[in-house]
Amino acid sequence: MLFFGKYALIIKPVYQPKYVITNKILKNIGVIEACKEVIDKAPLLPYYEREFQKDALVRSVHYGTHIEGNELNLSQAEKVLSGVDIAARDRDIQEVINYRKVMEFISQVKDDNQEISEELIKKIHKMTVSKILEPEKCGEYRKTQVVVKNSVTGEISFRPPMAVAVTFQIRDLVAFINSQENKDIHTVLKSGSVHYELVRIHPFIDGNGRVARAFSTLILFLDGYDIRKFFSLEEYFDSDALKYYEALQSVEKADGDLTSWLEYFSLGLAIELSKIKDKVEKISIDAKLKEKLGGQPILLSDRQLRIIEYIQKTGYLQNQAFSSIFPMVSEDTILNELKALLKTGIVKKQGITKAARYIMS
Repeated sequence: MLFFGKYALIIKPVYQPKYVITNKILKNIGVIEACKEVIDKAPLLPYYEREFQKDALVRSVHYGTHIEGNELNLSQAEKVLSGVDIAARDRDIQEVINYRKVMEFISQVKDDNQEISEELIKKIHKMTVSKILEPEKCGEYRKTQVVVKNSVTGEISFRPPMAVAVTFQIRDLVAFINSQENKDIHTVLKSGSVHYELVRIHPFIDGNGRVARAFSTLILFLDGYDIRKFFSLEEYFDSDALKYYEALQSVEKADGDLTSWLEYFSLGLAIELSKIKDKVEKISIDAKLKEKLGGQPILLSDRQLRIIEYIQKTGYLQNQAFSSIFPMVSEDTILNELKALLKTGIVKKQGITKAARYIMS
């Protein structure tokens, strides 16, 4: 016990999350493992692998900032990430730029052999709020008491620990992550526990939600659950922000029991990975196509899938049908999609003029 004036600070033992592994959690983890197996082992062309990773990055950055009140839409965020100037609030643009740097950074932590530490958490925060907060507040724990309020009613929904307790509780969390005794905890449960604990401690003046979400993703990456970096949990959280915050608040209402939160968290990963698995499997449109590809799946874009479905239905595709299948999409864009299909041998071209037909090989 430490004394600060008239206040006594009780230092708890190393953090240990409290939860029950319910049937819901078991079911979700079962789905996650099954999807992980399919996605990790699917032989994909490098182009499509990069596209999936790019898509996951854009979704993580957009939805990870949107849930915090960022006003950019997905298209605007994608333009910012591509270096295109847009008319928007400087803060919104900077948040997107910063979170991209964070997501790119955590993707490299394992390769750089960096250890989980206080310094790593502070570094992620510094990147998150760069050029948004004053420099002296970036990567530094808060020194004042803060409260979390309901954005609609203005009521206080949560009181994080005293500022003086932040350092000790973060150190406990880091010790929990690095402890050999906790190596047997399933990565998904560890990631979810870390996510909640960082939100609860609220170690910084601003940016705590983004840091918590990024850091919990890092835990997945480090423990072999990067799943080719194809997924974005941020989209799941932002799809129903109220449910996300209610799930977080359920822990305090249950006297620190994380069970309900972990059911919600694991379900999100199960849903996200199921979508990705379906995209990987959907490329085998039918048995003939699968045989054509030697039994190996190749990741196709949504447009390419629609092209294949159209050809299978009508027997062929010609340029004049492009606008009916893809309104508002340029002819050059569709031709590029067809070029990729021709390269893989899935479709072939008959003729050389605009009257040429594209048919299944």
